[in-house]
Amino acid sequence: MSAFNDAQHVDSALDSVLEHQDVDIECIVVDDGSSDSTPAVLRARAATDARVRVVRQANSGLTQALIAGCALARGEYIARQDADDVSLPGRLGLQSALLDANRELSFVSSWAEVMGPGDEPLLLHKRPAGAAAATRLLVHGRCGPPGHGSVMMRRAAYERVGGYRSKFYYAQDSDLWLRLAEVGQLDYVQRALYRYRIAAESISGRLHEHKLPYARLIDEIHAARLRGEDSEAIYERAELTRTSTQNKTSSAATSYFIGRCLLARRDPRARGYLRRALIAEPWKLRHLASTVVGEICAPFWPPLGRPLV
Repeated sequence: MSAFNDAQHVDSALDSVLEHQDVDIECIVVDDGSSDSTPAVLRARAATDARVRVVRQANSGLTQALIAGCALARGEYIARQDADDVSLPGRLGLQSALLDANRELSFVSSWAEVMGPGDEPLLLHKRPAGAAAATRLLVHGRCGPPGHGSVMMRRAAYERVGGYRSKFYYAQDSDLWLRLAEVGQLDYVQRALYRYRIAAESISGRLHEHKLPYARLIDEIHAARLRGEDSEAIYERAELTRTSTQNKTSSAATSYFIGRCLLARRDPRARGYLRRALIAEPWKLRHLASTVVGEICAPFWPPLGRPLV
């Protein structure tokens, strides 16, 4: 686990991992230079539970924290967990059992539930059963684990492919999954065992657009490797992408997405998120204003006057 200013959620994230009684675990937490009360929370947990190992580094980003944490791992398997997410009961035991049962697997995941910043239920992401179908969907359909933190991998496979690569400041998981699929297969436990949060300030939310140039590079690298070509020159371009994207931030799309998910569930909390999206960037959401608000949101939304078109 990497933690950066996650004091609000890191305790519950740790609870969700440490409550697993059917596996022998160590919980390595890398504090990535937090400036809030996260260090105090982590110190308290380490003082009361010997399974928790906390290391602190200057703020360097998620990728560097994961590289540091995985280097310290001593177990046969490495499971990921994000500091604002929840591992549901049975996750670690079921995923390790899947790896135990099939030596051809290099990593496994599960279905995942998506929640909003206020723990609002949004979506359930399912994935296919069977290693052949799951691996094919990843390699050829570019559809992999539904959440970074939902994965458990063989430490030997992780080390064999070189682990997380430092130049991928974002989308480091997608790059790793494709390389793990070259030395083994992927499979999914057919249950929701992980729950992750989407918020405007998260990588999945506000920073999502930062990941897009990295995703394009990963596609190029993957295509080159499938053709049997050297991909190192493409990888070297990854570091240049960070500086070209780090000033692009927007939470309107995230608020819109959360609002639409809640709307589909007939949840009146959709109103607040959709209004927030319209206020933040009305010029980008004209379609939302004229169709979603005008037609679908009527039961929840007060009169708006003239359509914003």
